Amino acid sequence: MSISTTELQRRLRSISPRWTRPAVPLPSVLIHGFVFIAWIILLGNAFLGRGIFAWSVGIVYILYDTALLLFTFVQTWPLRHAIAPPPATGKRPTVTVIITAYNEAAALTATIDALVRQSEPPERILIADDGSTDATSAVLEAYCKLPVPALGEMAEGAQLRWLRMPHAGKASTLNAALTHVDTELFITVDADTILRPDAISAMRDAFAADERLVSATGVLAPVCGNTTSGRVLEWFQSYEYVRNFLSRYAWMRMNGLLLISGAFAGFRLDAVLTVGGFDANCLVEDYEMIHRLRRYGYDQRLDWHTSVLGGALGNTAAPATLTRFLKQRRRWFGGFLQTQNWYRDMVGAGRYGDVGLWMLPVKAADTMQPIYGLSAFVLLLWYLVTGRLALLIPVGGLIIGKIVIDLGFHAWSIFLYRKWVGGQTKVNFGLAILAAIVEPFSFQLFRHVGASWGWFAFLTKRHGW
Repeated sequence: MSISTTELQRRLRSISPRWTRPAVPLPSVLIHGFVFIAWIILLGNAFLGRGIFAWSVGIVYILYDTALLLFTFVQTWPLRHAIAPPPATGKRPTVTVIITAYNEAAALTATIDALVRQSEPPERILIADDGSTDATSAVLEAYCKLPVPALGEMAEGAQLRWLRMPHAGKASTLNAALTHVDTELFITVDADTILRPDAISAMRDAFAADERLVSATGVLAPVCGNTTSGRVLEWFQSYEYVRNFLSRYAWMRMNGLLLISGAFAGFRLDAVLTVGGFDANCLVEDYEMIHRLRRYGYDQRLDWHTSVLGGALGNTAAPATLTRFLKQRRRWFGGFLQTQNWYRDMVGAGRYGDVGLWMLPVKAADTMQPIYGLSAFVLLLWYLVTGRLALLIPVGGLIIGKIVIDLGFHAWSIFLYRKWVGGQTKVNFGLAILAAIVEPFSFQLFRHVGASWGWFAFLTKRHGW
């Protein structure tokens, strides 16, 4: 399907609720309102309540997080036995991999090498250069054996294509690349993401087995480098990624998966073109795209859905310093709030199935989760400073109980994860247990700080990367 970026923009405007602005139903207003008002009431109770219930904001935070762990535990129970992927009975689809790069000269060749050496390489590898100002052009000219294209133009080889665009951001460059895709599927791969040898084959299998599948994400592991801060952040993020991808599997089983990792994600080209490509005004264009695909699928009764694939593995660069980590989480959470706001009419709406009745109400609660978490921590510090030690004893017992639950879940999640990905992981039980003990008083707080910064970015409309 040949299409222009102008036509993509027209379709986006006609479909996205950011422009169409549908009426927000009462259930959505009540759910979002309840989460916010409950925080105000619980925070006020810190000055009015007695005993452990004065820390009710912390109690609710712990109960909510534990409920999510229980949900994931129940939904991922089948992973205790190795699960074979469904047979790919349909025609194996053709694939273009799009690598969007901005000043990634140091990483590009390793990323392309990993794609060329796949057990089932893609038909096309399209490097979409988003106006890089580093040595990207020289590296690609030498590696691809292609002439440097003029801005806005593309150089083509047998397998490699090089599209060179003015700097406009990842989503805009992706949309420009889509106008040059001539295969049934396209896969987005970040320029600093290295895929395992069978990753593309696993993607083909999944889409060949299910014609209703419109998007799928691979399973990624973070790589942060060899600095001290990098090793510490990689340790914490490794177990965070394990939990997050298991959570995605849980929501997939509920047909409610909305979170796809753009660092390695597959899409049906026709479906994405139908809904207007990627939204350049969203901080998390991949997350917003899935909302739009699922919404359109329900509205048109197409039964579109999304998946996470345990057989499609890769490693991706993750922040190696605290500053970069906080900026990443600011962008992620700010984009999450953008998307939740644009699609708020779906929250609690039965016409959108489990996405509307379960996933998006949980996401409404997640909008305030970091605020609840930081509030609970600040109150603990306040109790300590003011000498309210009698209150800290029962609260400490509750926190210890929560850590014990987290320990058990961490150990179980590592067991499941190894089964799911066929043992291809560096994570181990001992370090996972240590992370569960240390994380609530360190990494988890930094995650909440970054997310709260995302609230500031959202409210002040500071939506740059």
